[in-house]
Amino acid sequence: MKKPFDLSLYLVLDPDLCQRHSMVDTAREAVAGGASMVQVRHKRASTAERVALARSVKEALRDTPALVVMNDDIDAAIEAGVDALHIGQRDMPAAAARARIGESMLLGVSVNSQSAAHALDPALVDYVGVGPVFATPTKPDHEQPLGFAGLARIIANCPVPAVAIGGLKAQHVNDVWASGASGIAVVSAICGTPDPRQAAKELWELILAARPG
Repeated sequence: MKKPFDLSLYLVLDPDLCQRHSMVDTAREAVAGGASMVQVRHKRASTAERVALARSVKEALRDTPALVVMNDDIDAAIEAGVDALHIGQRDMPAAAARARIGESMLLGVSVNSQSAAHALDPALVDYVGVGPVFATPTKPDHEQPLGFAGLARIIANCPVPAVAIGGLKAQHVNDVWASGASGIAVVSAICGTPDPRQAAKELWELILAARPG
């Protein structure tokens, strides 16, 4: 059975930015500050290394409600037993991913256009990551930046909840919620900061003030 999920503050771990605090420590501290989901993204690691990392993050967050997401690597997601797999449009079809991971794991998909959003099947996909809103050095091969107007247009076509991603920081929280997003995904706004817990706490407080209800 899939776990309930909250996209509000979605942390994407980055191995280079997390050199001051390890990826595991950053995840632990960020969740203590309010992060609701943590994505393990390590492009240079092997599947075995990603499995080990994901298991360590899961253990660190065991007594919290935060969910652990694996980026791209479906074999690592299955072996590590994470809560969710997140794939890009070019990684594999959502139907193929769902067939591999089964019905109990959440599936997120990255989208960058209204047509891609409109084509999503909510029977297969649980949430989308929409972006990049701005250009970001943490993912140099990203698609054309959308801006907030483009973000809102895509979210209006999404049949599932959406989290905004791409160069987003604390000053963008209000605009993210105004776009209709259900959450903000951040990398450098938490990873690599002197105090990941405090950085997450400040973001979380802004989110509480910005989101409806």
